[in-house]
Amino acid sequence: MNTQPTTSPLIIRTADASDIPSIKQIADETWPVAYGVILSKDQLTYMMEKMYSINALEDQIQKGHHYLLALQNNRPVGFASFSPLENNIYKLQRLYVLPTQQKTGAGKALLDEVESFTKKLGADALWLNVNRHNPAKAFYERNDYHIIREENIDIGNGYYMNDFVMEKKL
Repeated sequence: MNTQPTTSPLIIRTADASDIPSIKQIADETWPVAYGVILSKDQLTYMMEKMYSINALEDQIQKGHHYLLALQNNRPVGFASFSPLENNIYKLQRLYVLPTQQKTGAGKALLDEVESFTKKLGADALWLNVNRHNPAKAFYERNDYHIIREENIDIGNGYYMNDFVMEKKL
């Protein structure tokens, strides 16, 4: 008798407003792990409210952010969002995978899907911002992204995002 749990293939699908609670839940579980040693607790709380409240996520979708949701065994395990930036450049706005699902290929699958989707929309390049101290920078470098500049973005309340802007030609 096989006692090994069965795992269904990862499914990535377009997300819509009905998926906002799942997106928020993934962000709530992922951000403290990803940024807990990079940002102060106050800045983390401020940014979560600013970017991942139900209202903020609804607003992003209304403003043209496309969301993709990754599901494993019908359970949301990650998401990505992207939007047009300028000319034939799109921006990967967000890509997060639950800490328990990292290093399983889910992040790579989401990134590949964003690249494929934006290329079909006419993108020649995909840009993203990554915190200068975030280990995810190495993930993007392994996937052929390179740093094109640094940015310090004032997000209000005295807080800044200190990022690298990275690009991949599609």
